[in-house]
Amino acid sequence: MDTKKEQEAPELPKKSPDEINGKQPSPVAGPAITKLPKEDSYGFNGRLVFAIAAAALGSSFQHGYNTGVVNAPQTLIEEWIKETEFNRTGEAVDQSKVTMIWSIAVAIFCVGGMIGGAITGLVAERFGRKGGLLLNNVLVLVAVIFQGASKAAGSFEMIIIGRFFIGVNSGLNAGLAPMYLAEISPIHLRGAVGTVYQLVITISILVSQILGLESILGTKDSWPILLAITIIPAIFQVVTLPICPESPKYLLLSKGQEIEAQRALTWLRGSIEVHDEMDDMRNEYESMKLIPKVTLKEMFVNPTLRIPLFIAMTIMVAQQLSGINAVMFFSTKIFTMAQLDAKNAQYATLGMGAVNVFMTLVSMVVVEKAGRKTLLLVGFSGMCCTTILLTICLAYVQGGALWISYVSILLVILFVVMFAIGPGSIPWFLVSELFNQSARGAATSLAVAVNWTANFIVGIGFLPLQEALGGHVFIIFTVLLALFVLFVYKKVPETKNKTIEEISSMFRQISYQ
Repeated sequence: MDTKKEQEAPELPKKSPDEINGKQPSPVAGPAITKLPKEDSYGFNGRLVFAIAAAALGSSFQHGYNTGVVNAPQTLIEEWIKETEFNRTGEAVDQSKVTMIWSIAVAIFCVGGMIGGAITGLVAERFGRKGGLLLNNVLVLVAVIFQGASKAAGSFEMIIIGRFFIGVNSGLNAGLAPMYLAEISPIHLRGAVGTVYQLVITISILVSQILGLESILGTKDSWPILLAITIIPAIFQVVTLPICPESPKYLLLSKGQEIEAQRALTWLRGSIEVHDEMDDMRNEYESMKLIPKVTLKEMFVNPTLRIPLFIAMTIMVAQQLSGINAVMFFSTKIFTMAQLDAKNAQYATLGMGAVNVFMTLVSMVVVEKAGRKTLLLVGFSGMCCTTILLTICLAYVQGGALWISYVSILLVILFVVMFAIGPGSIPWFLVSELFNQSARGAATSLAVAVNWTANFIVGIGFLPLQEALGGHVFIIFTVLLALFVLFVYKKVPETKNKTIEEISSMFRQISYQ
């Protein structure tokens, strides 16, 4: 059918690609497809928002919730571990053994995350982005069975096993969900949509902190329910994600299914006029044919891939070694050091979580205006300055004036604000922007595995360092943050409003210099 004639006669009803080919309209294409005046004016529509919610709520919620859920009931579960071990042996249990068991239960989550991150590329290419996310919910079910039944079975080992499985699930989600979100987004909304992953993480951490309050589920009898609630977002995703299409880029560039890719894109945009986006994907598809399939070795040998991989991995390390998890995991302890009592310290931690959510929302709004590099520079620079001031305040807080305690609390909240502005959200989707389809899976696997490894190192190493150095522990993060600011300024390119082909071309030019 002649497109020009269609435009000259707008009174005629539009037909879907299936109707044009004489087929019945597919349920994915749907009846409510409208014509948009211009393809670069695509914004959020109901279908795109639905797909974002289905992908993000069921995946990043697992990541955030299971990061924060162990904080509130820690004392309760440690007491239960003592009782369980006493019932087994008939002997009193040393606190150091209980601490070791609990440390393993907390840290095994990150070990699972490393494994999940490392196999992201394999799962993404074998089952697709959508298929991988759906299949990943099997691990949630396994984790919930182990964790939810641990108290009834009198086995703390079941908590450790459950934490491992939900860690693998979260590691896979950390690669698959940002990849899917980046690939279903219009170019001018890619950053905002990519930020949704971190937004849901911050919301789920806050939810875990609220549910963990003693007045809700943070009780001796209810903590297994607190751990098992993670099944709810999995159910939500299993119900909603099958309605959404697979990533159009995966369908065309990885599977060569052009008609299915166009149908998926039509569904996501709510319009049959997706010619420009399809042309961009076809160009990327044609250029991919000239390049052999990217292997893990190729990622490190080929300079056009090695440079963006180094950037992606360094930004992932920067996110974790910035000290944010030290603050999030041990915020209550930091507030206690600043002379708040235990109850007020817990509420201050809740307030910090709420600020984190709000500022991630702000980041989602401004990321397409300010750009990725600017927000990373502002965030890391602000965190660096904050850690300097926090070190000074914590040095004088013991026995000092009351105002120093309040300044310390404000600095901790400011630290979270600076993190949420850019370093919190941008690394998750930046890796998808730096690579074309043939290398994206392998690059995401490496970057996410590195992120979880750094997360593990901070989780294991911060407490011993804090006990040895006290408030001076933040000097380490100050030095690291200064190095990260320098790296972002010198090496990280701006990817705002650039196509994948333009970004790849930029790295080819750099590699030849």
